[in-house]
Amino acid sequence: MLLVSIFVPIWRIELAAPQYPEGLVMLIYANKLGGDVEIINGLNHYIGMATLHAENFIEFTVLPYIITGYALLVLLTAFVARKKMLYFTFTAFALFGILAMVDFWRWEYNYGHNLDPNAAIIVPGMAYQPPLIGYKQLLNFGAFSVPDIGGWLFIISGLLLLVVVLLETKALNRFKKVKTQSVALFILPLFLIACNNIKPDPIKLNKDSCSFCKMTISDGRFAAESITKKGRIYKFDDLSCMLLYQKENPKTSYQSFWVNNYLANNVLISAETAFYVSSEKAKSPMRGDIAAFASKEQATNVAKEWKAEVKNWIRINK
Repeated sequence: MLLVSIFVPIWRIELAAPQYPEGLVMLIYANKLGGDVEIINGLNHYIGMATLHAENFIEFTVLPYIITGYALLVLLTAFVARKKMLYFTFTAFALFGILAMVDFWRWEYNYGHNLDPNAAIIVPGMAYQPPLIGYKQLLNFGAFSVPDIGGWLFIISGLLLLVVVLLETKALNRFKKVKTQSVALFILPLFLIACNNIKPDPIKLNKDSCSFCKMTISDGRFAAESITKKGRIYKFDDLSCMLLYQKENPKTSYQSFWVNNYLANNVLISAETAFYVSSEKAKSPMRGDIAAFASKEQATNVAKEWKAEVKNWIRINK
């Protein structure tokens, strides 16, 4: 796995913005950069960020040799089959992982903070350091940083070494008497917590702007919000804007959708479980004229008054 990681991307940084709905990707290999590097360099030039070239980083020269060295060390450990050798290999591999992430963070810090004072666009106090891992908003760009195939191969290799260390130190013996059902009951809540969906971000009326029509969100009865699987949040001043944005960006994968409860003041509810009434009497900001309700009873009462019908999310989102 370590040898394979030399030839595949180790890390990836994805950038998304309204003008690039399909996104831009920078791939970091052991010995080079890939993806949309030239486009990213062109954009970053306007805000004073340094252009990226593999020859400017000594890491791309030495990293393939370091990875090969660790691959040989792991292989040697298997043949020697001594605990001390195993502990040394695991410790060295763990330290390498920590130092690599520290070096990556240092590179991102310098890349995002050392800006050209003569750049075309200067935002006082603004830095453009990408996230080490996860999502971060940088002006109108959303940056998403995660391991790629090679990075996951590194992580799996480290976990396998850890398992062997735990087995050899008999650290798992204390758990032998624990029943499988008890272990499952313990692990399941942790798994559910780890996979817990990102909660919606409260909409700031008269401050947040619609991601589709760019209008300021001012009406707390009709706003909507979508959250992608990568954790990026898009806000809209009208449910119709969210539906149109979704159709114009079919490649985007969404985690959840949220809408404001028509009978409350700027209170987001799950779009999938909400009930809807479509009528001109709703008079929403962009004239989508769709009102959302937390319960079917609420929607039915308003539907009778407006002489309309109650719809669910599937019918609204078709």
